[in-house]
Amino acid sequence: MIREYTKSDADNCPLLPVHRIISGKWNIFIIYFLERETLRFGELRRKLPNMTQATLSRQLKDLIEEGMIERKDYQQIPPKVEYSLTDIGRKFVLVLEALEQWVIEYEKYTGQQAIIKE
Repeated sequence: MIREYTKSDADNCPLLPVHRIISGKWNIFIIYFLERETLRFGELRRKLPNMTQATLSRQLKDLIEEGMIERKDYQQIPPKVEYSLTDIGRKFVLVLEALEQWVIEYEKYTGQQAIIKE
């Protein structure tokens, strides 16, 4: 059950942190790929070909600020940077798994497939 809050504005909703994390168009996909392995910027970019480089940079910075992912800079030439989930980011994967189960139930309820397959 979602805990109650007494103020009437959305800024005090207990789900606000979740909204911030999943509101980025690509954040769920970034978390999805990083849950499987640590990736470099270029590797993430190849996995998300419809996202611009600027958008990927912004979304990665947002997820770092939220504490969901971490960036590791290697002091070498050529430069090497890797991204991985933090401990709390790995725990958020449980939320995504719950959402996946909800989608399965939603598809049964509506009789429509929520995921478009090519």
